[in-house]
Amino acid sequence: MQDLNKDRSKVFVIIFLVILSAFIYKVGSLQLMDDHYEQKAVNNALNKITLYPARSILYDRFGKVIVSNSAMYDLLVFPKEVKNTNPAFLCQVLQIDTAEFRQRINDALQKSKKRQKNNSFNRSAIFYSDLTIQQYTVIRENLFRLKGFYIEPKTDRRYEITGGAHALGYLGEVTESVMKEDVYYQPGDLVGITGIEKYYENVFRGIKGVKTVWQDRTYAERGVVNNDAFNFPATAGPNVTCAIDIELQKYAEALLTGKRGSVVAIEPSSGEILTFVNKPDFDPNELIGQDRGKAFRRMLIDPKKPLYNRAVKGTYPPGSTVKTVLALIAMQEGVLRPETTHGCNHGYHLGSITVGCHPHGGPLDLVGSLRISCNSYYCQVFRDIIDNPKYGDVKLGYAALERHWRSFGLGSPTGIDLLGESGGNIPSVKQLDRRHGGRWKSSMIISLGIGQGEILLTPLQLANVTAIIANRGYYYAPHLIKSINGTGFLDANWITKFRTKHNTTIDPAHFETVIEGMSQVTKPGGTAVGTGVGDIEICAKTGTAQNPHGKDHSLYIAFSPRVNPKIAIAVIVENGGFGATWAAPIANLLIEKYLKPTAEPFNVAMRERMLKGVINQ
Repeated sequence: MQDLNKDRSKVFVIIFLVILSAFIYKVGSLQLMDDHYEQKAVNNALNKITLYPARSILYDRFGKVIVSNSAMYDLLVFPKEVKNTNPAFLCQVLQIDTAEFRQRINDALQKSKKRQKNNSFNRSAIFYSDLTIQQYTVIRENLFRLKGFYIEPKTDRRYEITGGAHALGYLGEVTESVMKEDVYYQPGDLVGITGIEKYYENVFRGIKGVKTVWQDRTYAERGVVNNDAFNFPATAGPNVTCAIDIELQKYAEALLTGKRGSVVAIEPSSGEILTFVNKPDFDPNELIGQDRGKAFRRMLIDPKKPLYNRAVKGTYPPGSTVKTVLALIAMQEGVLRPETTHGCNHGYHLGSITVGCHPHGGPLDLVGSLRISCNSYYCQVFRDIIDNPKYGDVKLGYAALERHWRSFGLGSPTGIDLLGESGGNIPSVKQLDRRHGGRWKSSMIISLGIGQGEILLTPLQLANVTAIIANRGYYYAPHLIKSINGTGFLDANWITKFRTKHNTTIDPAHFETVIEGMSQVTKPGGTAVGTGVGDIEICAKTGTAQNPHGKDHSLYIAFSPRVNPKIAIAVIVENGGFGATWAAPIANLLIEKYLKPTAEPFNVAMRERMLKGVINQ
């Protein structure tokens, strides 16, 4: 019996030792070989805080700040840690109700899952964006009462001008589609939505930094992890110089107030945009902070369409401004010489077709035709180009005309550093076939010769055409950014795009005659007489574009000085009537301002009329 008991004892001891060995092995393996629980414990004790960089500060071409940054603060939350939190305090501070509090917590839970995909230590998400200073102060002082909440600093934009929003653009919260395309972004981040804020987003945004901290079970910060692999500073976006002249921009905005239209001015020698104005427009400062969403929705339904970027999206018949280009093409094609004259009997008459013209003397040579803006002259020039016997077919003649037009960048986007640009319309032979039938004659499309019919251009394209004439036949793609960090450019692609010279199909020798005619437009006998600005020589062309929806549009293109030109400009005033009524005075005042920035206006009365003028829509 005793032996049996001893045997049983041995069995129990052996079983106990086996179990103990298995337990020791398991504990040892967890500690020495499996770091899963260790990693989980570390993750629970760490929080990776994103350090947001300041976006690029934007300066105008003379070093004045256009866009800067302002501090903003977001309230973030670890959503799983607030199940039993009393929401009364936060609801009072943020002026939200309990239902909204719970909804924000649920939204944050979904956002936190998305943030963790790119950041294994970050299980928080935005609960409330852009706290007011008062909210920030109260919450910061009471964070110890708010388990699972903390404040994250960011920057928002501050615009130093109340206009220019269509060029500068604005910021908005990043969308799901953008986050899928670029892992840089997390829910709640701000991103460029339009303008150069959008086009240069990857430059302006800078580089995010990271601060990884130890935290206790209440998520209070208890120190920074002492490891460079877990911590690196944010890098601000580089300082950027815009091509815009902020004082000229403000003046253009003031002159165009009370009207619908656009002003675009370019430095011909570089393609840099000096002024970019649309009216109606909006103050970009309305689209910052907590109320940006409400402001955007209000603008979206505004019948005045302040969000509409007329300068690059609006397409208009160019009217008589296109006569300058047509004259150049005709000389290149050999069907027009400076001394060529044509008469005008109050218009051009061809059978049942009549194109009217204002009363004037004649016959006129090429210079006189531009000074007076004779419709009859350019109807004949247009027909001479496309009925040229050397082509033997009107469609071949028109195709030659189209090739010349397109060499001026017409019918295609200019390539400006903005997204969504329209190319306007230069009708092709196929388009004319569809419109007029397969068998058409020059007389059927003669309105194209005076800038009507199917031809449509944007204000930017008109300004670029003016720069081409000022340059005697070439241009650089228009652009709003001049340089980065003072001297350098963005990258090789940017240099290729904006530093490549584009030549037209026109011999430079032909430009001087056209420029001579343009130089007489503001002088006695010219269509814009009385709009000159003293001793500044302005080479210009007026235009009046028929508008099927109301009163004609007022157009004007000009550059100055005649030699070594510094500014080329296009102005469109919708429903403004004759080009000399509104567009010419506005453009000439802006030329004067740019060339003589400190001088008093030569024609004060004209300036006051433009500043106070309102066109009923």
